[in-house]
Amino acid sequence: MNSFSLASARWIAAVLAVALMAAPASAACKKLAFSVNDYGKDGPTKDALSLLDKHIAEVMAKDGIKKYKTGKKSVECKLFLDFIVFDEHTCTASANVCWSGPPTKGKN
Repeated sequence: MNSFSLASARWIAAVLAVALMAAPASAACKKLAFSVNDYGKDGPTKDALSLLDKHIAEVMAKDGIKKYKTGKKSVECKLFLDFIVFDEHTCTASANVCWSGPPTKGKN
């Protein structure tokens, strides 16, 4: 990953994380997502899925939730740059995360 796409991925991930944390959670579930921007489509898809798992674990630990269930994960990719010899995609992996107990209000 070159420095431009790494910086882009970090920026997109930060914006997405802030936007998702500002959204109200319903009951004891929360939808979390993680975006990756990189060359090709397979790489960012795999990276988004693996980084989503890490992001979910970090958010749950931060909220003091030890037992949680992650729902079905989905990945959506959009073409970011299209050049003749290569392309760059932004892929966003998301999943609902649920736990027993009250919603975590104001902790995010």
